[in-house]
Amino acid sequence: MRRRLRALLQIALGDPQSDRVVPPSGFTAQLTLFTAGAMAFLAIFAMALSLASGRLAARWGDELARSSTIRIVAPQDQKAAQTEAALRILETTGGVAFARALDRAEQQALLAPWFGADLDLNTLPVPQLIEVIEEDSGFDAAGLRLRLAAEVPGAVLDDHTQWRAPLVQAANRLRMLGWVCALLLGVSTAAMVTLAANAALSANAQVIAVLRLVGATDRFIAQAFIRRFTLRALGGGLVGTLLGMLAVLALPAASDAGGFLTGLGFQGWHWFLPMLVPLLAGAVAFFATGAAANRTLKRLA
Repeated sequence: MRRRLRALLQIALGDPQSDRVVPPSGFTAQLTLFTAGAMAFLAIFAMALSLASGRLAARWGDELARSSTIRIVAPQDQKAAQTEAALRILETTGGVAFARALDRAEQQALLAPWFGADLDLNTLPVPQLIEVIEEDSGFDAAGLRLRLAAEVPGAVLDDHTQWRAPLVQAANRLRMLGWVCALLLGVSTAAMVTLAANAALSANAQVIAVLRLVGATDRFIAQAFIRRFTLRALGGGLVGTLLGMLAVLALPAASDAGGFLTGLGFQGWHWFLPMLVPLLAGAVAFFATGAAANRTLKRLA
């Protein structure tokens, strides 16, 4: 543990003599900076997708779990009477907080996305809809169905169970997919940094041999590579994170009309999570370069 802390301290303070071991420029520098920046940029969107999916799953679970719908399918001359009968039953049903029949304008608005705003409800056998809001304790759906079947033959209770669960499950899986993508981005960053470190070590094989001849230890040599690549990854990750956050800010704000596609972003304390991405990029580069340096130095020994 002390060795790790000492290594981190040396990375922060630097060592001008060991820094000369690694060339200050070259394709490995551009590769590490670009990889860390690109992966950080994509990680921001993966985090935003995962967090937005989590909010969506919570909203669907909370809102749909407390709402139900009753459809009155009856002849036109009986529809009003059966609607009143269903509302009277709901008034005496325990666990029902609120119930009301949707008017024609509201039902027309529900059908407008499929049939257009000029739809005439008189031309279609549209059932009367009753919105039911449950209390926190909920109500006995099976008992309510029995009462409706006995007293209101044209009433059909839909408690949204059949299609609520798949929606919540899909949102939760999308959230998991976002975190898996972020994990894969971290692994990809480690792989690219490892390749860049191996290339730099191999390109400086003669320099390493000379340093060993004058008494430099493998730890001294490895620290030079670790510091250089860690700082490159940290800088690239910081730039990619800032660009990713600016891109997320440019996305449309959440709205009911746009639904999920306008809710990709961070809310509240979640805005602090992207600040961890550059640190994670630096940590990944630190351990990946350390492993690559130790492995390559043993091979060159």
